[in-house]
Formats: sequence, structure tokens, C-alpha cells
Amino acid sequence: MKKKILISTGGSGGHVIPAKVLIDHLNYNFEVIISTDKRGEKYLKDVANKKIKIYTPKLNNLYLLPLNLIKIFYLTVKSLFVLKKNQIDMLVSTGGYMSLPLCLAAKILSIKIFLLEPNMILGRANNFFLQFSEKIFCYTNSIKNFPSKFLKQIVLIKPLVRPMFYEKLNNNIKKDKFNFLVIGGSQGANIFDFEIKESFNEISKSFPIKVIHQTSEQNVEKLKDFYFKNNIDCYVFSYQENFFNILNKTDFCITRGGASTLAELSLMSIPFLVIPLPTAKDNHQFENALYYKNKNSCWIIDQKNFNKNKLTQFFLNLLTDHNEYLKKKENLKKLNYQNTWNNVNQKILDTINAN
Repeated sequence: MKKKILISTGGSGGHVIPAKVLIDHLNYNFEVIISTDKRGEKYLKDVANKKIKIYTPKLNNLYLLPLNLIKIFYLTVKSLFVLKKNQIDMLVSTGGYMSLPLCLAAKILSIKIFLLEPNMILGRANNFFLQFSEKIFCYTNSIKNFPSKFLKQIVLIKPLVRPMFYEKLNNNIKKDKFNFLVIGGSQGANIFDFEIKESFNEISKSFPIKVIHQTSEQNVEKLKDFYFKNNIDCYVFSYQENFFNILNKTDFCITRGGASTLAELSLMSIPFLVIPLPTAKDNHQFENALYYKNKNSCWIIDQKNFNKNKLTQFFLNLLTDHNEYLKKKENLKKLNYQNTWNNVNQKILDTINAN
């Protein structure tokens, strides 16, 4: 009989996408169940594994803190029954406040806990549960704020990326236009929707380009109208099930600093410009981008210093002189040398089985 693993995740795609990749890595050897919250449900519609819903409240509101702590206590008791009923042998948490009840319950039941930290700065939940965990999977051993006494618990793996991205088909496609991809997130971002489109309008007067632009649902038609009115070839969308097909047509990406997005771009050797979300907790998006910038594999622009003129000049330099672009593309290839699905899979399985 296969051992049972529960993966705890939820919230943003930054938590759920690595969890989905973990399911693919573990499904063959274990019976895998996944828990999520309200925000994470939409990302898991295509997952066939058994799902458990635990809606953990945020603890960032001091006024509601007493009530939310009572809810956490109730959810921890509920998690005890969930873990026992499903006969869970191991718990893997992708971090975040939504993991609190399950991790607390797993500790009470002496169930082995494994952590995943996809960001370059240690999350607060992972920091708290390090003392109770067997190992923590990380993409680097130089994670900011990581307690030195727990460094031996780090297991280095390559970033968790969905299987199809290892195909790396991008290099085989010939295009007559330079394809820009804008990833503003499904919730959209004003700076991505309004400033960037004006820069594309400027450079389209001198260079043949296509714009592939992700935005919020309410802004899709407005952006389409703008690009069509200015004769800019475009594809505007809010959500795309098969994102690999879009990346496979991309020459350059403008994005936030989510760990999963940067990992996918990196694996496909697509150079990118990161404009980190300044309100991201612990400034983790900047730290994620800095990891690649230090390896001369991307560009970063601080949102405070971001404006249409600066971005337009950046794009013009990019399209006029390809040397820096090609250098970063080559560095991304070197960064992913010997990065294969099988290598990552074996490292994960060896770690879990050894504990």
C-alpha cells in the first residue's frame, strides 16, 4: 500500500503552482491529497487528486486577531480529524498562513513535515515551522533571513516547473515580429496596463512587434481596442489554461517577480524585465528577481523609478542592440544546464524516502 502525502497550499498561484508540480512528482510513488483555501480552488480545477478545503483566516488584522485565533484553533482541531481520517503519513507545506492549522495538527500527531520555500526570502510560516520539519526544499542555500542553525535542513532542488516547460520549444520557432509578453497577473496592475501600452505604441512606429498582454477581465476589451486602434498586433487575455503555448511564442517578457513565473521563463531561456510589486510581503519579489540579476540573466526596474519614457528607451535599446539580450539568453541556458525533470524528481523522492 502506498504511503499517503498531504500537500498543503492555497492563496496565490505562487503557492499553488509549485504544489501542482509536486503532485506530478509524487503521484506515481505515493497517494497524494491536496488541501487548499478559497483563493486556491480556482487553480486546482484540473487536478484529479482528492481535495480538502480548509479556509484559514489571515492574521494581519489586529482588530480581528482574537476571533481569527479562535478560528485557527477550531481549524487545527478539524485538521487533526482530517489527518487521522485520511491516514496521512507525511505533510508537505508550500508555506503561507493557510498552512498553519494543518502543520500544527501534523506536529501534534507526530506526522513528518516537509516544507517548500520557492522564494529567495524565507516566508514567515516556513520560518516558524522549520523547527518541526524534517527538511525544507529550496532553490538556493542563500535564502535571506534563513536561521543559520537550520541550514542543514535545506535540500537544494531546481525550481519546480511544470513538465511541459522542459520541452523548451521556443528556440525552434521563427517569427517575423519581436513578441513581447506582459504578465500583469489575472488581477491586473495599472502600471502594466497603462504605462507599458504607451511604450509599445512608441516603439511599434519603428519596429515590427506583437504584444501578448495578460490583464484583469475588466481591462481586456479596453486594451484590445487600444492596440487595434494603433495597428499593433496583439493577443490580450485574462487567464490562459495552457500558458506554455504563450511562452513558447515569446521573445521577451515584462513581469512581476513571482517565483514560478521567473522559473518558467528561465527554463525556457526567455530574457525578462522584472518590475517587483513594492507591496509584496518581505519584498520577496525583488529578492526573487535579484537572484537572476546577480547571474546577469534579467533586468530589474523599481516601480518607483518606472515611467513611460524610461521604458520606451529600454525597449528601443533592446531592439536596436541585441548583444545584452543574447548574453542574458545564454546565461539562462547555462543556469539551467542539466536541469531535467528526472533530476528534480529523484532528489525529491530520495529526500522524502530517506526520512
